[in-house]
Amino acid sequence: MTTSQRQYPMSLGALALVLSIFSLCIGNSFAKGLFEAAGPVGATTLRLLFSTLFMMLFWRPWRIALTRSDLATIIPYGLCMVGMNSTFYLAIDRLPLGVTLAIQFSGPLAVAVLSSRSRMDFVWVLLALAGLYLLLWPGHAANDTLKLDSIGVVYALVAGAFWGMYILVGRRARLIHPGLITSYGFATASLIILPIGLIQNGPQLINPTVLLFGLGIALLSSTIPFTLEIFSLRILPIKTFSIMVSLEPAVGALTGIVILNEFLDLREWLAVILIVSAAIGTTATAVQSGRREKRREQK
Repeated sequence: MTTSQRQYPMSLGALALVLSIFSLCIGNSFAKGLFEAAGPVGATTLRLLFSTLFMMLFWRPWRIALTRSDLATIIPYGLCMVGMNSTFYLAIDRLPLGVTLAIQFSGPLAVAVLSSRSRMDFVWVLLALAGLYLLLWPGHAANDTLKLDSIGVVYALVAGAFWGMYILVGRRARLIHPGLITSYGFATASLIILPIGLIQNGPQLINPTVLLFGLGIALLSSTIPFTLEIFSLRILPIKTFSIMVSLEPAVGALTGIVILNEFLDLREWLAVILIVSAAIGTTATAVQSGRREKRREQK
């Protein structure tokens, strides 16, 4: 760890990451309140547009050289970003926020398990499947149908798939200057979603109140979390960072209760806890496997 990293205590890094997670979940909760006026796609459009503006002002990427190889990563990165955000908003329009986040975590879990060589990951898969079973399986009543909105579940699973692809693309994106990948990635996503948002919700998107709401959502859901995460990554070990991020579904469930009155029953809470545990376990196993491989290479 460098001297610049040591000057901040670990507790400050952890606090920054906790605030980042809460900011993201609060922003998503408020975004759901915008759906009645602008719809999920309209809310996605405003979030990405304002986030692009903030990233451009923050990074000023025009000062950094952009190559064709950079574009080959930036464009898929933007595609994954718009797919992940739009399907996530379409999902929370039909499902509680915490439940959607739990289902969406199936994407990162799948990536972690498929890229792992540890037998312990089968345990985490079973935990995640048990959580999904509790969320998706019908109740005991004979005439009971699927408890959750089936279309919302599909949207959440698609959002998870995009999140998984986002992680895979992000591995290549680490080789690019963060100012380029974030600024132009958001810009790509905005260019894709903008015509769709205008066709579906054009008049609503230019309403001053809706614009102000969208500005706040972009700040809470993108700009503030991104800034705090960058800061916390300079202080926290990657294992600690990854495990703490895995708590996001539980935080989402809490903010959903406070802001949206989305109370979960005992079965749903147990499902969220199982999926969070699977995410934490998979992350810890992946980090330990990586350390073992490094030790082997050094011998």
